[in-house]
Amino acid sequence: MTLPSGRDFRPAWPLTSGHIQTMLSSSGVRRKLLPRRAYKVLEGAEQVMIDAGEGVRLTGAYTAQTAQPASRGLAVLFHGWEGSVDSTYVLQTGSRLLEDGWDIFRLNFRDHGDSHALNEALFHSCRIDEVVHAVGDIARRWPSRHLALAGFSLGGNFALRVALRAPALGIPLHYALAVCPIIDPGEGLFSLEESAPWFYQAYFMNKWRHSLRAKQAAFPHREYFELQELKQNLRGLTEALVLRHTDFGSLQAYLDGYSVAGKALAGMQIPATILTARDDPVIPVDAFERLQLPGNVELDIADHGGHCGFIRGWDMTSFCDDYIAARFNAIATGNSPLA
Repeated sequence: MTLPSGRDFRPAWPLTSGHIQTMLSSSGVRRKLLPRRAYKVLEGAEQVMIDAGEGVRLTGAYTAQTAQPASRGLAVLFHGWEGSVDSTYVLQTGSRLLEDGWDIFRLNFRDHGDSHALNEALFHSCRIDEVVHAVGDIARRWPSRHLALAGFSLGGNFALRVALRAPALGIPLHYALAVCPIIDPGEGLFSLEESAPWFYQAYFMNKWRHSLRAKQAAFPHREYFELQELKQNLRGLTEALVLRHTDFGSLQAYLDGYSVAGKALAGMQIPATILTARDDPVIPVDAFERLQLPGNVELDIADHGGHCGFIRGWDMTSFCDDYIAARFNAIATGNSPLA
């Protein structure tokens, strides 16, 4: 069985630009131009609360497939930093998998998707235990023949770390796929500051500051930050919140805490795929090329695609949808997705 690979993605100009791909991926223009079937996963979606352990609650949405007499399995989808279960790329991928007979669960991380008032402590990227616990709760509540996980950007990083831990905890995860995941957070942070155009950092910072203000409004008795801290750049604000709200003694220790660089994925026991683009302006490709991966982890580097874009044409549909669906369907039929 031949599966699509990154080299198959050959967009026409100007979509050969990683910047255009990246800017379009989460734009309002894209949401308007996408065909209606890209939002199918919203129909009949059940809003649910998930147990993430130690009193932590996360929100999500479950949609049961109706395309086949029996479900292929359950697909769990993770959004990126400051995204949500309603991010365009999550809806589009979920809708595509739904068409192929997969039940879909879209999970919000802490403080994402208007869930700021649920848990008093702030979100940070090292909160892997609660996400693993949440996936275990999802697997128990919606048992399926096959459980597959896909994540985007920071969600891809979480997906890889969940896949590392799942077997030891008895979570029946069969496959994980990460699109443009953060590999080396320290390098990624530096790239946003020094190499990427200014508007990428501005975009993320505006969304993050809005989220932090929403958190402060939800818990007015807490002082999450000082106004002066909120005016800092990405590195400065991250360091301030790490030192104020975590047990990490330094910014670098925190960044190392969610890194999957180098040999970090060498112990992966289940099949996994990492898809990225050489022209991603947000996450440098060098970190991917330095990964030391076992044979059951596939690294696929496309020439084009930007950061979580992979937009094929002016209908704004994504190559990722067919790419993910093909690999998930291979798992469902008992074949290896590592073609």
